[in-house]
Amino acid sequence: MIEIGKYNTLTVVKAVDFGVYLDGEERGEILLPKEYVPENCFPEDELKVFIYFDSEDRIIATTETPLVTVGEFAYMKVVASSSVGAFLDWGLRKDLLVPFREQRTKMMEGNSYLVYAYVDEETDRIVATSKIEKYLDKTPVTYEIGEEVDLLIARPSDLGFSVIINQAHWGLIYRNEIFQPIRIGQKLKGYIKEVRPDGKIDVRLQPDGYVGIDALGRKIIEKMEDNGGILDVSDKTAPEIIYKLFGCSKKNYKKAIGALYRQGIIDIGEEEIRLKAEE
Repeated sequence: MIEIGKYNTLTVVKAVDFGVYLDGEERGEILLPKEYVPENCFPEDELKVFIYFDSEDRIIATTETPLVTVGEFAYMKVVASSSVGAFLDWGLRKDLLVPFREQRTKMMEGNSYLVYAYVDEETDRIVATSKIEKYLDKTPVTYEIGEEVDLLIARPSDLGFSVIINQAHWGLIYRNEIFQPIRIGQKLKGYIKEVRPDGKIDVRLQPDGYVGIDALGRKIIEKMEDNGGILDVSDKTAPEIIYKLFGCSKKNYKKAIGALYRQGIIDIGEEEIRLKAEE
């Protein structure tokens, strides 16, 4: 079955002067315009294409990459408005409509908003909504502590930033655990910190525990060697300085130098760390 608003792998049926027609099964033959047809494309070839409706509401295929597909969340810019709603830059020839009834607040041209794309059952057309809450937490939570996940930075909160985890669940990054610049709409890798009894999920931007400490330890040693065996970075150093030097949190830095100390590689002073002299 053809999935509107998503990528489909379809078979080339025939070639014409203005493109090729693809087997759209129950949707009939679907045109892939000439400018998107790859070289040496022949009938019976299979192509991965995105299926949507053009400006005249005809079903059509493209090899362009949309900024969002059906069933996904994305941060998108309003490029126009009309009597039916706001139009978002979709990365395609056609913009994506957010009807007025689907706007959480009135959308203004030039501003960007977090939206969810779906197929409207009444019109069979792809639209978006900024009323995203009803499309989240739609699957059971099965995350494990420390599991790597995909994050979309959604909005600031009193405690930090709300994020969307794996396009499915709300999560929270605490402000005091953010050691890098982040912005609304940014996509990042993250790690599950805790799944609370009430179902709320805390995440962090760096792996917890000793995951990755070996690589970080080597980086610390290299920095010390480049600096004559001493580094004026202790557990009293500001987190921002530690992140700028090593790209890690202060917590993970302290774990890393602790591991190096226990291995007899460094000494830890009040204001610095030192490579131990070879005996």
